Amino acid sequence: MSSTITTTSPALPGVTHHVAQVNGTRLHYVAAGDTGSPVLLVHGWPESWWAFRDVIPLLAANHRVFAVDLRGFGDSSTEPGDLATAAEDLHHLVDHLDVGPVHVTSQDISGGVVFTFAATHPDDVLSVTAVETALPGHGWEMLADVQNGGSWHVGFLAAPGVAERFLAGRERMMLDWALSAMTRNPDAIADADVDELARTYARPGGWRGTEALYGSSLTGGEQMKALARSRPLTVPVLAVDGVNAPFTAQTMRQVASDVTAVVIPDVGHLVAQEAPAAFAAAVGDFFAGIDRTA
Repeated sequence: MSSTITTTSPALPGVTHHVAQVNGTRLHYVAAGDTGSPVLLVHGWPESWWAFRDVIPLLAANHRVFAVDLRGFGDSSTEPGDLATAAEDLHHLVDHLDVGPVHVTSQDISGGVVFTFAATHPDDVLSVTAVETALPGHGWEMLADVQNGGSWHVGFLAAPGVAERFLAGRERMMLDWALSAMTRNPDAIADADVDELARTYARPGGWRGTEALYGSSLTGGEQMKALARSRPLTVPVLAVDGVNAPFTAQTMRQVASDVTAVVIPDVGHLVAQEAPAAFAAAVGDFFAGIDRTA
């Protein structure tokens, strides 16, 4: 079942809020646009669907756009689930919406979710866009290697129960650190945007989605490599890099045969938030090329 709801998120013109009961959880998603090929936007960390607030209206001019809160994030339920479970959630959501196949876009930690979704349910997918994305078994583990440039926060957030215990009441402090570290254009993320993200992480169980994705990414490298060997992506892939170029392109070329690389200049890690117009133009052109030949 699915229903239209109201939330405490700031209102966006033309954007409606919904929940869907799928795969044993309740997913919150937003929808915009009435015509054109469907687009499914999947956020990273420390984000929710709100990461695409400025992208959605731009894409909705030519597409039916859906942006989802992964389980454990945003206003979705907090049932535990690893990369594979979150990927199945996307499959069930696309089936529930009856909009497939979709152009699906990942950011950051959702790269493993979206790759798994696309590899295991190819009929659901028109294309994959990976934004500032690494994959377990294909270089993601470097992010947790603090002795060689990795960040402390990966292991911290992956440790069961640690984030929920130590960040209770300090959600805004953690987000301020993360957003500052990950962006080159901090003015693109206003205080009100951080407030909206902090609201969702401050929910009871609000760190469970983060814990599940980071934890299963740390342990899922061999499984991901096996999936990539047996089911490499054959749909067109757009690799979008910002500050970490050309890491996403190098990663996706390990798991897909048709990869186009784009670099958005003068941005950090959170491309959709820092440069929404440039990002929407790049993915819009990519989608249009595919739609013309579909």
